[in-house]
Amino acid sequence: MNSEKLIALSDKYGAKNYLPLPIVIAEAEGVWVKDPEGNKYLDCLSSYSALNQGHRHKRVIDALVDQAGRCTLTSRAFHNDQLGPFLKLITEVCGMDMALPMNTGAEAVETAIKAVRKWGYTKKGVPLDQAEIIVFDDNFHGRTVSVISFSTEDAYKKYFGPFTPGFKAVPYGDIEALKKAVTKNTVAIMGEPIQGEAGVVEPAAGFYQEVRKVCDENNIVMVADEIQTGLGRTGKMFCMEHYGVKPDMYILGKALGAGVLPISAVVSSEEVLGVFTPGEHGSTFGGNPLACRVAIEAIEVLRDENLVANSCDLGKYFMDLLKTIDSPHIESLRGRGLLIGIVLKESSNGARRFCEALKDRGLLCKETHDHVIRFAPPLIITKEEIDWCFSRIKDVLENVE
Repeated sequence: MNSEKLIALSDKYGAKNYLPLPIVIAEAEGVWVKDPEGNKYLDCLSSYSALNQGHRHKRVIDALVDQAGRCTLTSRAFHNDQLGPFLKLITEVCGMDMALPMNTGAEAVETAIKAVRKWGYTKKGVPLDQAEIIVFDDNFHGRTVSVISFSTEDAYKKYFGPFTPGFKAVPYGDIEALKKAVTKNTVAIMGEPIQGEAGVVEPAAGFYQEVRKVCDENNIVMVADEIQTGLGRTGKMFCMEHYGVKPDMYILGKALGAGVLPISAVVSSEEVLGVFTPGEHGSTFGGNPLACRVAIEAIEVLRDENLVANSCDLGKYFMDLLKTIDSPHIESLRGRGLLIGIVLKESSNGARRFCEALKDRGLLCKETHDHVIRFAPPLIITKEEIDWCFSRIKDVLENVE
């Protein structure tokens, strides 16, 4: 079946919760994908950073196939032989005490919310049902009802209320507003080190260092949502390392499964995650042996192939190239490592038309917040492949009217 017919099927039978570019991906390997007609494209989005190791990395696929031939699911009613090794590895990578595995990023965020609330009631002494979590304007932590309850994006919330209480949103990067929002009932401050969906937005220098101080002074859990920025994407294993800050909790997902299987995790101290007792939280598929085996290999690939360093070095190379583009459309460049946003001027009539033009030239990327083009290629990308990308980006931004 060709691309046109496949898109028509999706449009007819699928709910309209996405607006994808008009391309069908039928095959994928490394940084390259093909449509049903055999046309080749370079993936510069990595499924929103889920493919840091590239499409179908051989080691990850081999681990998947081997484990699929042995055991795929036990539920948490029983132990399995992959969960313990995964938990040990992920806690060591994060420098934390324990982890709670789930499946998707949104599930992990929900898990984090439950954990810090119970910690607040049982450890900090917050009155029952009075816990408050501070978040930031323009955040994106998922699309469940509880998560969109603290979104500041109207499009995510309209028609989906009533919403879950207990959250305060303050301007991203405004430390004084954050301090004013803190009360004796504040149990956590949760944020993205770089706001990806908001358009690759980073706070002012020193902000997260001040957040760390606020948390320490007020006995508050500092939660870093590194679902998109973690595992090498920004040129460090975790983006918070750029700020010299260690949070009390990491929320991980996306690249943890190498784009092969969904797996997520909340990683924290025994004091925080140790509050859970049997029956209070869980998931049938969370911590399944197939996903755990894949995640172990995904992390080992990041380490063995020096992909974090590659992200750092080639991210700088990519950014330096982009700075040479002479285009009336560009307002600014943002990002770290291989998470880069080109911010367009309002007069440019939106980023989507540029993404469509790049698609026609064999480069896949996606607009975010209408006026930002986001680039996030797999961390296995080479200098030559970045040169290939750059020539097309330059052509589009300098020549499309």
